[in-house]
Amino acid sequence: MADNKTVVILGGSLGGLHVAHALLKKHQQYPNLRNTHFYWNIASVRAIIPGQIPDQKMLRELSEALQPYPSNMYELVIGEAISSDFTAKTVKVQLSNSAADAQTREIVYDHLVLATGARYTNDTPWKANSDYQSLIKLLHETASRVEKADHIIVAGAGATGVEVAGELGYEYGKTKTITLLASGQHVLPGEQESLSTATENELKKLNVTVQKGARVKDVARSADDKYTIQLENGQNLECNHYLPTQGMVPNSDYVDTKHLDPKTKTVLVDEFLHVTGVPGNNVWAVGDIVSKPRAGFMITQKQASSVAKNVELSLLQGKEPVPAKGPPVDILACAVGRGRGVGRMGSIRLPSFGVWLAKGRTLGMQLVDQYISGSIA
Repeated sequence: MADNKTVVILGGSLGGLHVAHALLKKHQQYPNLRNTHFYWNIASVRAIIPGQIPDQKMLRELSEALQPYPSNMYELVIGEAISSDFTAKTVKVQLSNSAADAQTREIVYDHLVLATGARYTNDTPWKANSDYQSLIKLLHETASRVEKADHIIVAGAGATGVEVAGELGYEYGKTKTITLLASGQHVLPGEQESLSTATENELKKLNVTVQKGARVKDVARSADDKYTIQLENGQNLECNHYLPTQGMVPNSDYVDTKHLDPKTKTVLVDEFLHVTGVPGNNVWAVGDIVSKPRAGFMITQKQASSVAKNVELSLLQGKEPVPAKGPPVDILACAVGRGRGVGRMGSIRLPSFGVWLAKGRTLGMQLVDQYISGSIA
C-alpha cells in the first residue's frame, strides 16, 4: 500500500522527529524535511546560566537520529517551507545549504505532516528561531549578558517566564536584582489562583520580585547595553539585561490562511489531527503549530503518536484514521530554579518536590538520547 509513497515532515523538533522515527521503523520510504539539529528547548531556560548545560547535550544533529535507517528510506532536506499547495500536494522550500542559499525546491508528497512549531517574535533562545550557528551564538551571548548584568528583567509571567525567573533567582538571587513582570494580577494567567499564589511564593524564596499589572509597551536599548522598559501604566524601568518571554507565534506562514485560526494563526485540525478543509485528508499537524488544547510537551508527544499511527493506517493498511488521543489528564509543571517547582495534575496541586523530581531536576535532558535513538517512538 505504501510503495513509492512519500511522507513529507516539516519540522525536526519534538513532534516532527517523533513522527519520523515511528514511520521509519515500519521500513517504508518516508522522505522528510527538517532542520540540521534537534533542539531540546525545554532546557533553554537553564542554558542561559553559564556552565549549566553544554551545547552538545541540548543540540544534536538530526543526521545522527536518521543514521540507523537505510539511506534509501529517507531524505533530509535542510531549509524552510515558504509555501504550500494542498490541492497540488506540493511544498516549496527555501534551501539553507551555504552553497545554494538562493535556491528553492518544490517537493511533492502523498501525505504531509506539519510540525514546524512556533517562534518568539523577540530575539530569545526559548525556541529555535534560526539556524544552528545563530542559535548557539544567541545562547552564548545571552549567558554572557546574564552573567555580567546586576539587574535582569524578565517580561511575561507565563510558564516560560516563571521558569526563566526561577533559574535566575536560584543562581543569582542573592547577588543580582531579578524582576518578573506580569501583565495581569497573577502569574501563570489562566491557572487557578492558588497555583499562582504558590508560584509567587516559590519565586519569593529565590528573591525574585514579581511586579503585577506591568504590561510592556516599549523597550529601548542604549549603546552601552542598558535597557529602558516603558510600561503601559506610564512607569519606566531600567535594567542591564532584558529577557522577554511573551510573543510566541506559530510557524504557519507557509499555510494558506483559510486553514488557520484568524486570531492565533494556528492550524485548524479535526479530531484526527487532519488539517481541516484539505481534499483527501492527507495533511496532518502536531505540536505548537496546533496548540490544541494548548502548547505543551506531553500534548505534542501524544499528537505525534496519533499522527504516526494514522498515517500508517492510511498508507500501510488502507484503513480509516482513529481520533487522536491526548494525555489522560492535563498536567502543568513549572520548574522554579534547580530545587523546587509548582504544578497541577488536573485540578490537583502537585507538591514542589514532586515537580522538581519529575521536571526541575533535569528539565528532561535524559529524554534527548531517546529522541535521537528513536526509542521515544
